[in-house]
Amino acid sequence: MPEFFNSEFNSESQLLRHSVTQKKMNQIKIFCPATVANLSCGFDVLGLCLEGIGDEMIIRKSEQKGLRITKITGADLPLETEKNVAGVAGMALLNHLDLEFGFEIEIHKNIKAGSGIGSSSASAAGIVVGINEILGNPLSRKELISFAMVGEFLASGSYHADNVAPAILGGFTLVRGYDPLEVIKINSPKDIYLTIIHPHIEVKTSEARTILPKEIPLKTAITQWGNLGGFISGLYTEDYGLMSRCLQDVVAEPYRKNLIPEFDTIKIIALENGALGCGISGSGPSIFAMSKGKDTAENVGNQMKQIYTKTGIGFDVYVSKVCDMGVKVV
Repeated sequence: MPEFFNSEFNSESQLLRHSVTQKKMNQIKIFCPATVANLSCGFDVLGLCLEGIGDEMIIRKSEQKGLRITKITGADLPLETEKNVAGVAGMALLNHLDLEFGFEIEIHKNIKAGSGIGSSSASAAGIVVGINEILGNPLSRKELISFAMVGEFLASGSYHADNVAPAILGGFTLVRGYDPLEVIKINSPKDIYLTIIHPHIEVKTSEARTILPKEIPLKTAITQWGNLGGFISGLYTEDYGLMSRCLQDVVAEPYRKNLIPEFDTIKIIALENGALGCGISGSGPSIFAMSKGKDTAENVGNQMKQIYTKTGIGFDVYVSKVCDMGVKVV
């Protein structure tokens, strides 16, 4: 387990929190949102939470210690706790809290695995927030991120927070560092909309990471971190022109775009129709376009549909605001 995992906890706060875990509710239903990570300029550190696209999870308190997955719909995923993203994230939290009881969960997947919009992170974020809610929120949302990252490690072989952080906190999030873990929630202008096209092909995160170079030239790094700093500034100042100039990826996109049919065409058409920027969502195959205003985002979506209809590849298109809440009880 990496060092950041226990960096935010102390024994006094744990004792206080454990004292309240015997009360509150016994069952909840939660919505676990989809996310877009990297956002072109923020490889492995930047992400946002989508609105209305996500999974549902039912969590019940149980007298038996541990965590059991009783039902999964919408995807062929393992029920074994140690093989399931939600299972290992939930157990990481339960082991930390050392409770005398446990939980049963049902997972209803609407985000397809390998879609690039945070299927694994929705499960990992959902379970830790849900258990915390049942216990009366003994931990803060930021403290829950470390436990959700255990699920991401199972899915991708990497402890990264760029999807689970916005899924838990909502809005835009920036991972400033991992040792210790520090996540910052960023201002989210209300006029930003995302258009997502999800081609029905699979790009595994673990495989998409292997094609990236282990080292990059200094010039490339300078370009990337200049874009990231500029984009964050654009969010706070609501300077859409600055955001647009900064939505460029010189680190991952040049290598990953070849995994996604018609990526270059989609990007050109999105920009020609008013999008601020366009890039790969997470490790793909979904492609995101960011726009100012819903009308532009919907028009971009219609143009994307026309391109992909000609390919014969199945696809879904979503238009979404940025959700400021993250995982929520429904």
